[in-house]
Amino acid sequence: MGDLDGLAAVVTGGASGIGLATAEHLTGLGARVAVLDLDPDDVTGPLIGFRCDVASRASVDDAIGAAVAALGGIDIVVNNAGMGAIGTVEDIDDAEWARLFDVNVTGMARVGAAALPHLRASRHPAIVNVCSIAATAGLPRRALYSATKGAVLALTRAMAADHIHEGIRVNCVNPGTVDTPWVGRLLNQAADPEAERAALNARQPTGRLVHADEVAHAIGYLASPRAGSTTGTSLAVDGGMQELRLPRTS
Repeated sequence: MGDLDGLAAVVTGGASGIGLATAEHLTGLGARVAVLDLDPDDVTGPLIGFRCDVASRASVDDAIGAAVAALGGIDIVVNNAGMGAIGTVEDIDDAEWARLFDVNVTGMARVGAAALPHLRASRHPAIVNVCSIAATAGLPRRALYSATKGAVLALTRAMAADHIHEGIRVNCVNPGTVDTPWVGRLLNQAADPEAERAALNARQPTGRLVHADEVAHAIGYLASPRAGSTTGTSLAVDGGMQELRLPRTS
């Protein structure tokens, strides 16, 4: 018996990276999983793919409705869809600020709002938001991205407070830099991608990037009824970035 046997889960941004690793892990725990993604064409069974743009309320409502019809309800929501940005406040224009907040923050709120009526009908409802170490540590040239993830952390706690009396748990994971295709695309924007990757590895106290399946396992725990007394919590999966202060080595 898996921890999530009989439960239905929705994972946004679930066609690659952390989202795909999470969808596959939840399936392994016994859940039936719908993947909501801008491009779900490569999603294969037992996962069920639905096209969804979290920046559009109509798209979110349609995708959640389709997932409910396919799964028979929703017990778990993993808000993973998001975008990255590189630069200081001088580098990024107003349109990019608006776009990233619309996807990374308001997108989670849209998905949560659409799913809440179905979560209220569940015996084990849970929402897990994918936040970031950028919410709790100042990182260079990540001003906009960090601002959105700080908002996700605050949103997680506010949602947990709003819905605790309905039995709906809301938590988030704070990954460090994860070795995913998304991070690879960001690295490719750097002047020297290999040097940037080496710097990211060195920034992690463990000396390596986080693996997507490590984040997925943390999400699986927070989504599970075994975490029934855990809500309003952020769980760092960051190789020690948040808490460790190691001496410099030469």
